[in-house]
Amino acid sequence: MSTPSTTPPTGASNEAEPDQLGLARAEGDAYLRSLEAMREESGAVVKRAGDFLVALVQEDAEGMYELRGGRLVWHEAPEEANGHLEIAVADAADGRFVPGLDVTVTVSRGGADVLDTRLPFLWHPFLHHYGTNFTMPGAGAYDVQVHIDPPTFMRHDPVNGRRYEQPVEVAFLNVAFEPGRKPSPDARPRA
Repeated sequence: MSTPSTTPPTGASNEAEPDQLGLARAEGDAYLRSLEAMREESGAVVKRAGDFLVALVQEDAEGMYELRGGRLVWHEAPEEANGHLEIAVADAADGRFVPGLDVTVTVSRGGADVLDTRLPFLWHPFLHHYGTNFTMPGAGAYDVQVHIDPPTFMRHDPVNGRRYEQPVEVAFLNVAFEPGRKPSPDARPRA
């Protein structure tokens, strides 16, 4: 996967010189290589939506750490959860992950909603994304509608900063979902 052609501009300015923009593109290229590896491993589907590249992947429900009372506490996925939905969002101009977004999804099957929620940011050692565990009625084709609001964070640069101004919608139709749960880390053999 390579960095797409630029729109918005990525030209030199009083905030970014050409070599600095090259570093940003190199960071984006690394993120896109991780996204390509995710596509090969888990079947991620990627679409262009406005100023973003949006990727969708469905995996097995999984546990995660959460900060509680100043300590990280492991939480298994809820018992009823049998799927994990991930949405990765990259800048279409340079390929870098875009943090701080308000990403909502509606997942449906046969016209009935299965999930309608805002996705929190999930730190991942391989590919940062927005996501959640959820319950699906079974294996099959699902439709996923993703909505991304314009972010409220400030943007540097009078030349390169004019991006993410409009909300975007992207539809992933007839995506094959398969229910499952990842084993607890405590259940895995230790090396």
